[in-house]
Amino acid sequence: MRDLPFTLDQLRILKAIIKEGSFKKAADSLYVSQPAISLQIQNLEKQLNIPIFERSSKKATLTEAGNLLLRYGSRILALCEETCRALEDIQNLQGGSLVIGASQTTGTYLMPRLIGLFRQRYPLVNVQLQVHSTRLISWSVANGQVDLAVIGGEVPNELKDILQITSYAEDELALILPISHNFSKVTNIQKEDLYRLRFIALDTQSTIRKVIDKILNQHGIDSSRFTIEMELNSIEAIKNAVQSGLGAAFVSVSAIAKELELGIIHWAKIKNVTIKRMLSIVVHPNRYKSKAAETFSKEILTLFVRPNENRILVD
Repeated sequence: MRDLPFTLDQLRILKAIIKEGSFKKAADSLYVSQPAISLQIQNLEKQLNIPIFERSSKKATLTEAGNLLLRYGSRILALCEETCRALEDIQNLQGGSLVIGASQTTGTYLMPRLIGLFRQRYPLVNVQLQVHSTRLISWSVANGQVDLAVIGGEVPNELKDILQITSYAEDELALILPISHNFSKVTNIQKEDLYRLRFIALDTQSTIRKVIDKILNQHGIDSSRFTIEMELNSIEAIKNAVQSGLGAAFVSVSAIAKELELGIIHWAKIKNVTIKRMLSIVVHPNRYKSKAAETFSKEILTLFVRPNENRILVD
């Protein structure tokens, strides 16, 4: 077999340049000098006998060949990392690493507690948490950048035949109101009362907003008739807006445990309606599954659901 025209270090440098957006930032992230980075790229282009960066652009812009090399190089580096994790597993969780993915609400409110449980049992395992949209996290699992993910939205259609999707637990969605609202003094409200409220909501393109609208529709509630007072870009901003008396909102119960305990918001129950969504565990069945990932799935995820109950514990 002929010698390869690139090294792993060169692939790592190329990936860092594109990720950071410049040669200087890539050098800083890799703790090397900028001239060293530039020399490696020059040698790489000489070995390949083809330019991989556009010389006419001030930004770090790849040529067609550069994009091709980056795409395959990322897969090569991912496989190398997978190999290292497999070798580390031989030490029986006395080290190693675990990369967990999560969608926004799940990653913000649920996963830190689960990771805390895991770290108490296996303190020597390095755990990373990546929080993005369901779509991005699903692709990260598919590409081998994430070992497993817990998501609340739907996996993209193009990945449903590739990934293994397992139902995990039901996450109840709560209607929250300011404690000063008139409805906070009644046991239950009617579905029709929802159309009299002013709502704080996420952007219409957000996965959570789409999931909530879909579930409400399944219960005969037309969210298009809601009066949307404002749209915000985070659950925390929405909770603060509700606390300030600006409107009502639908949020995951897992996101309001602290606020309910402190009594600073009101969870309004809707008569004869319980709104839930299913959380799912997503893995790639054809990629290596580390011992840390298997242990996290078997020991930690199952701990967080009460026996005989398919719902999330909220402490």
